[in-house]
Amino acid sequence: MAAAANRRPVMTLYSRTDCPLSHRVRIVLAEKNITADIIDVDIDALPEDLIELNSYNTEPTLVDRDLVLYDSNIIMEYLDERFPHPPLMPVDPVSRARARMMLFRINSDWYGLLDAINGKDSQLVVKAKKELRDGLILISQVFVKSKYFMSEEFALIDASLAPILWRLSNYGIELPAKAKPIMEYAERIFERDAFSLSLSEIERELAL
Repeated sequence: MAAAANRRPVMTLYSRTDCPLSHRVRIVLAEKNITADIIDVDIDALPEDLIELNSYNTEPTLVDRDLVLYDSNIIMEYLDERFPHPPLMPVDPVSRARARMMLFRINSDWYGLLDAINGKDSQLVVKAKKELRDGLILISQVFVKSKYFMSEEFALIDASLAPILWRLSNYGIELPAKAKPIMEYAERIFERDAFSLSLSEIERELAL
């Protein structure tokens, strides 16, 4: 994904090396083989140009010429539309709307738990881990009949689920035997070349 040394890419991604939101954007870049300059961001020492570009001082932040995007969902959909092959969202409006609703649920129900899981309040940590574990168990059977999330083709929903599934052991979450379909699904994603390319060194160490 890194640009050739003799030319700077038009597109730049400010990305945190341990952030699942940044990770899912890097997965989309890799899946689409998009050349981008990926700048690793230290949350305690943000680059001055990022502060100037993004008043929220958040990551991931994507810069494409004069366009600056802050939200990871918006960034992923923009990349899918800007580089339409391979498509990572359905073409027809009904299926696209359903995919967006599922992405909304993933963000609200699961990504919304990560701050608590990584927090210091032990009661909230336990509660959030249980909610995430129960949610993943609940949808596990979805993956019995399909290679990916209700589809035979990799999509933005899969790119969004992958960073959470990759971090489960790091979160101290172990799924029971009845959740085997979702773990087999996770392995199918982890075996993709693009997923391997998307990983930062810190993220690679999570699997050790």
